[in-house]
Amino acid sequence: MDARLGDVIDDFCVKCRRLTNHSVVSLLNGAAAKVRCRTCYSDHDYRNEQGPPSKKDLKKAELFNAVLSGVAPPPPATDETAGDAGSKKSVKKSGKRAEA
Repeated sequence: MDARLGDVIDDFCVKCRRLTNHSVVSLLNGAAAKVRCRTCYSDHDYRNEQGPPSKKDLKKAELFNAVLSGVAPPPPATDETAGDAGSKKSVKKSGKRAEA
């Protein structure tokens, strides 16, 4: 649906920091480009009813990425390392049998 100048739509207000009614102030290709909050009368770009992420969420993502960058990926298993592991197990088993 195409918006018209003066239509009332919901959007996230950057000044009020909540979802409020807005009036369409300018259009671009039939869609709202700029809106004016009907509560505080501030003009801003149309945000498609989505607010910015909270600082807490951004900090969590930053810490998560820092932890991931510090962890080394496990080395890929090759046939030689699998053969060595099998021989070690057999050595342990034979040692246990010898003790019993």
